[in-house]
Amino acid sequence: MTDSVHEAREAFGLRLREIRRHSGLTARQLASLAGWHESKVSRFERGTRSPSEADLRVICEHTRAADQLPDLIATLNNVDAAYVEWRRILSTGTQRRQHVSVKLAETATLTRIYQPTIVPGILQTAEYAEAILRDVVKFERIPDDVEDGVAKRLERQQFLYRGKRRFRIVIAEQVLSTTVGNDDVMAGQLDRLLAVMGLPRVAFGIIPAQRLPPLTAPNFIMFDDRVVMVEGISAEQTITRPSEITVYSRAFDVLAAQSVTADAARALIRQALETRGVGGMNQ
Repeated sequence: MTDSVHEAREAFGLRLREIRRHSGLTARQLASLAGWHESKVSRFERGTRSPSEADLRVICEHTRAADQLPDLIATLNNVDAAYVEWRRILSTGTQRRQHVSVKLAETATLTRIYQPTIVPGILQTAEYAEAILRDVVKFERIPDDVEDGVAKRLERQQFLYRGKRRFRIVIAEQVLSTTVGNDDVMAGQLDRLLAVMGLPRVAFGIIPAQRLPPLTAPNFIMFDDRVVMVEGISAEQTITRPSEITVYSRAFDVLAAQSVTADAARALIRQALETRGVGGMNQ
């Protein structure tokens, strides 16, 4: 078991303990009402054993906490799946990870993306995506299937043009000056951003460098209000707990409020193109 999963189970156990104590029941009393041995409640609350959904229903019934049941079930389902090591995700190369994103994007009506350092995958050109994935292959020391990974990443972009899906995308201005590949790759990518801004399904904003956001946030993607994916260096966190998703939704709104859109955003992109000595095709 990874440290992250262990900590998540301990935190879940503490939450169950708080619910029980708030109800005024001792562990022995709860166990008696549920028809359990007292040690079963103790193991749940120490995080050494995970309750089933049926166990949670019993706990909520006897502690008068039925309103917390949906959130508890979501948390329970998330405990063992929340932290997935990159090495396991990428053990067969980059394509598998891209396939996961395609499936999530396919079923989402609203996708919200925040990215402070690089262009989000769904907006990347083939050349930009290749440069990114080659860095991933090199750093993670995994099988080189970059071409297949790029193809899967580009497959996700079809959702920008069909169906009733909507996309709200916010990037930091730093993304425009972070060189991926070379100046030619960046010129093509910046032109791509200018073109995508005109799509009716896309709301695109850039947080100017001088507008420091009021919170430090990692890059994350929200698929409706069902799933949030947060990427780290060593692990990817998949969040399904409703209360946590609410926090990310609020964070996205705060970040989006700091961004500029339309002509102001285009001006930042064109300035970045000029800095690289090119004018861009979409001026």
